[in-house]
Amino acid sequence: MKVKKAVIPAAGLGTRMLPATKTVPKEMLPLVDKPVLQYIIEEAVDSGIEDILIVTNRAKTAMDDYFDYYPELEHRLMGTGKAEQAHELRRVADMANFFYVRQRETRGLGHAIARARHFIGDEPFAVLLGDDIMMAEKPVLKQLIDAAEKYDCPCVGGQYVSDEAIGAYSSTKLRALEDRIYDVLDINEKPTPEEKLSNFAVMGRYVLTPDIFDILDATPPGRNGEIQLTDGLAALCHARRMIAVDYDARRYDTGSLRGFLEATIDFSLKNPDTGPWLREFILEKAKTL
Repeated sequence: MKVKKAVIPAAGLGTRMLPATKTVPKEMLPLVDKPVLQYIIEEAVDSGIEDILIVTNRAKTAMDDYFDYYPELEHRLMGTGKAEQAHELRRVADMANFFYVRQRETRGLGHAIARARHFIGDEPFAVLLGDDIMMAEKPVLKQLIDAAEKYDCPCVGGQYVSDEAIGAYSSTKLRALEDRIYDVLDINEKPTPEEKLSNFAVMGRYVLTPDIFDILDATPPGRNGEIQLTDGLAALCHARRMIAVDYDARRYDTGSLRGFLEATIDFSLKNPDTGPWLREFILEKAKTL
């Protein structure tokens, strides 16, 4: 199978980042010199994705505006000798074919993914969560797509986490296939220590097949009274083969303040314009602590 479409669920309320996210979508918070969402879209594009559907809500029109042309601003930049900036604005808008659909009610990740049915049709597709940023040599989504295409089946991405952390994610029962790739035998959502299947947590990246939509339509509300994608994945892995990739990356949860600050520091250090300055600043600051 060839994966050319992606869905980015970005309709959450951003309650972990209030008050900043009261009027600014958490996906549009600036991470160094561009919004969080742009990093996610660049990962998708670098993985071969051409068409991207962003699931939004009524308060997130800023995302639609950002990935659109802005001729007046581009003209002003060109006229003031800032052609490089003008070209960058146009490049961002041209990275992919962008589409939008609203999740009219906050009913969970599974419900948000179900909104993509008509966009996806009968094709396989990727899902990238709107607040998970990855720092990797090879794009994380590309790691998943390569595995999904090799085994011709859905694929989830994740990493091993501590006993204390697994309750915040989905836990999986796995059987080894090859290095860092596993068959998924079962999966459950935010388990208690007694419920966990393993310490392998599904986090932020998926490659799915269109049969997930019928499953989600039949999935009743689960934890928190929401339609959980994990419940749909559990049904899917019982009905057909599904694999997991232990992806090679540093993951940042930018939907939390700590994760956002960690990403800001690490990406700033990696940026050639800010890295040398920030490194010296941190060293000098450390002397005063």
